[in-house]
Amino acid sequence: MEFEKQLEEWMKLDYVLPEDLPNIELYMDQVTTFLEEQLKNTKRFEDDKIFTKTMINNYTKNHLLPPSNKKKYSRNHMILLIYIYYLKNVVSINDIQIMLKPLIDHYFENPEAAHSLEEIYASLYKLEQRQHFRVENSIMKTFELSERDFPGADDQYIKNLNFLSLLGYDIYMKKKIMERIIDEMA
Repeated sequence: MEFEKQLEEWMKLDYVLPEDLPNIELYMDQVTTFLEEQLKNTKRFEDDKIFTKTMINNYTKNHLLPPSNKKKYSRNHMILLIYIYYLKNVVSINDIQIMLKPLIDHYFENPEAAHSLEEIYASLYKLEQRQHFRVENSIMKTFELSERDFPGADDQYIKNLNFLSLLGYDIYMKKKIMERIIDEMA
């Protein structure tokens, strides 16, 4: 039960709620400050940066993010930055570019689009809330599986190694599936 409590604590994830996105355009410093505050609990180390000016400028240069409008960033820019933040930990910048290009081309500040970028983000947020419990359950089952081969073993290292290896396998397989779908998108 100790692991269950730890897992519950580890699974707490800061989201930027759709309704918390600013209704006004922000300057670069305001964007980095806002996202730093909203996502601070997702950092592994205290000194980690969520976004820097250089990162955001590079995302714009590499067409992951449309240019600002007179140095101001809209809610849609913020949404794309949030997508980039989470995806960059899993797939390459090139893969993110492939994933986001249709979103930018068809939905970024396009009043004729079937759905707004905000609607798409709100929908993803709801889906992630539902998925959260499935992921937590899957991790708990993986933990239990990793403990079976060495029940009662005193060597916590072996138990941790088994658990980490199984988690790594899960991540690896999901990443490979993501890459295959991205390759088809390209």
